[in-house]
Amino acid sequence: MEGCMSSFNSNGAESLCEGLTQLKGEHIPLLEKLHGLNHLCSKIDQNENAEENFSKLTPAVEIFMAELGPHSEREEKVLFRMMETYLGVGMGPVAVMEYEHEQAKSLIGRFLKKTSIQSEQLSLQQMKEYSSLVKNAYLTLVDHFSKEENVLFPMAERMLTNEEKSELFEKIKQI
Repeated sequence: MEGCMSSFNSNGAESLCEGLTQLKGEHIPLLEKLHGLNHLCSKIDQNENAEENFSKLTPAVEIFMAELGPHSEREEKVLFRMMETYLGVGMGPVAVMEYEHEQAKSLIGRFLKKTSIQSEQLSLQQMKEYSSLVKNAYLTLVDHFSKEENVLFPMAERMLTNEEKSELFEKIKQI
């Protein structure tokens, strides 16, 4: 799906309105947490204190999801809906972004479900299998954030009117 977005590529050098700047800024702490999750997953995968690192993974994922949720909601309920006015529903860059949101949430949701119903001690293989869900979400979201910052946000900056940009900022502040 990358091809449909490449024609909208931007060097990211243009300035963004307040709302888009806020959304982009929210990526920084989310990426920091994602890198921490990936680090734990790598240690588990390399059998480095796997049990100890796996015991840290679930609460770290829960904290990450608590922060990702409002960010995703701001994008999905406000920015994406505004962009659909120009790009159409269910197609193009917005559809790609929504698909990636769902993909990442599904991977993390599967991890949390598996770890919440698992009552006995997990085998090393299970820990690796479950943590691979988080690693795949990490890969999805790092790429996703890059697409938003380099393609979607600059596109929105060019498309939205000044009035819409003000509306975007006001609406995302409410979430």
